[in-house]
Amino acid sequence: MIQTWQAFCYDITEELSIIRKMSNKNKLKHQAKEDILKNQEGDVDTQATVDNEANAEVSKEQKETEEVEDTSETKENPLQKAQAELDELKDKYLRTVAEFENYKKRTQKEKAELIFNGSEKTVSAILPILDDMERAAANSANTEDIQALEEGWELIFKKLQTTLEGLGVKKIETKDKDFDVDFHEAVAMVPGVEEDKKGKVVDCVQTGYTLNEKVIRHAKVAVGQ
Repeated sequence: MIQTWQAFCYDITEELSIIRKMSNKNKLKHQAKEDILKNQEGDVDTQATVDNEANAEVSKEQKETEEVEDTSETKENPLQKAQAELDELKDKYLRTVAEFENYKKRTQKEKAELIFNGSEKTVSAILPILDDMERAAANSANTEDIQALEEGWELIFKKLQTTLEGLGVKKIETKDKDFDVDFHEAVAMVPGVEEDKKGKVVDCVQTGYTLNEKVIRHAKVAVGQ
């Protein structure tokens, strides 16, 4: 009986030992699974961290690139503004040069026309006198009144003088005038004159004239010495 009880207890002990071993084995398997899962979760977290860091680095590089581009655009803007101002000044300069060239050509043309047709006013003023002279010459052959003919020529001469004065032409006075090189040209010296005649014009060989106060022909005179 005692032996039977001992054998029973031994069997129970063996079974308990086996159960413990199986339980420990299952615990080890479960622990291993948990470790594997933790490792996988850790890998996932690590990968996420790496991805986040990579994305942050990419964002930082993009931001720096945008800042560089913005800086480049900022630097280019003054250059573009300066180029625009330069183009505007160049356009104004070319327009000014073109306008000046047109003005110069127009002035030269007007000057040439003035020189070429400058005598038009004078000729137009003298033509009526020429008509009077033609009529006087035609009538002089048919008249025997010398006095009337002389009076006619005298009137024409006075008309000519008046017309020339209207054009700015004036006669240089020489009678009893002191010799003046600005208006007179000495063609002869007359010695033995009275004391008050020395250095004065004693005779006019050719009348001189001024045009608008400018001498156009000096009076040729004889001067007392």
